[in-house]
Amino acid sequence: MGSMKDMTLTFLVRDNEVLLAQKKRGFGEGRWNGAGGKVEPPESILDAMVRECQEEIGVTPLRYRKVGELAFDAYHKGEKLDLLVHTYLCEVWEGEPTESEEMNPKWFKTSDIPYDDMWQDDKFWLPQVLEGKKVTGIFTFDKQDRMLTHQVKEVSKLPDLG
Repeated sequence: MGSMKDMTLTFLVRDNEVLLAQKKRGFGEGRWNGAGGKVEPPESILDAMVRECQEEIGVTPLRYRKVGELAFDAYHKGEKLDLLVHTYLCEVWEGEPTESEEMNPKWFKTSDIPYDDMWQDDKFWLPQVLEGKKVTGIFTFDKQDRMLTHQVKEVSKLPDLG
């Protein structure tokens, strides 16, 4: 196992809607997801979360809470990845979600989330966090991006790593 790479993932939420963005290129192309990406040391996890939202969907998160820590054992272009994804819901932000070179954002009713066009793990934890729960998860994927195993636990609090 290589060392875990910290990543962030943020979903904007309002009323009974969630903002998903379709990835236009790179890892996860064509799939709907939250905004996020790699933490670039020396920045903190929170700084990375804010920067990724600014870069990918043009908003600055102002009020948010951490809802998940998800570990992934996966591959990208045949290379093994060990990812720890710090997951947030954001309720207050500055700016309007706008399309970038990387992402095309769109609001979905929480009852109409396009799970079939998302990463396979999302349906195992996103419904819980949208209901206000906190989760930890461990997922493994093969080289074809197919999920092999999944394990999700509801927790009362998350480790405070940002």
